[in-house]
Amino acid sequence: MFGLPSNLLSHHLDVLANVGLISRHRSSGDGRRRYVRLETDALTDLTPRRAVRTGGALFVCTRNSARSQLAAALWRELSGRRAESAGTHPADAVHPEAVAAARRRGLDIAAHRPASLDAVKVLPELVVTVCDRAHEELDPDLRRLHWSVPDPIPSGTKAAFDAARDELEERIVRLLTTRAAA
Repeated sequence: MFGLPSNLLSHHLDVLANVGLISRHRSSGDGRRRYVRLETDALTDLTPRRAVRTGGALFVCTRNSARSQLAAALWRELSGRRAESAGTHPADAVHPEAVAAARRRGLDIAAHRPASLDAVKVLPELVVTVCDRAHEELDPDLRRLHWSVPDPIPSGTKAAFDAARDELEERIVRLLTTRAAA
């Protein structure tokens, strides 16, 4: 995309990571892929402003059993707007630790059930994948944001679920704040 040899691009990414402007991690889906995240706190007022409509939102994950459920609940609370979540291969139930993490934040997702992305008839203007696997399997032409949030289910710990919830909340607040400033 940049017309650079991969070794040169890797070098420049290493430089940016070493000074704290970006962080990189392997995809939890396809381990050969790496995702780069801009560390916006390092840029303070230089953060790019991207106009994002803050109406209804759809958060997508593979199983729709943790991150996407938490993100939708947080979006509803923080924006006061509609939010749904869906999965590319939905689980049978929302993970109990996701329900507990939501409860610790004052949110109730106990009655929520995983839903299939195929059942979503009309996509809202804001679609966010919160899982690498879902992002990698969806049509690349679908206009959406991607937040590579680590999956808390493999570790299954309270700390992992709380960390995922907190990262989602940070990203939602930043998106809403950026939109308000744009």
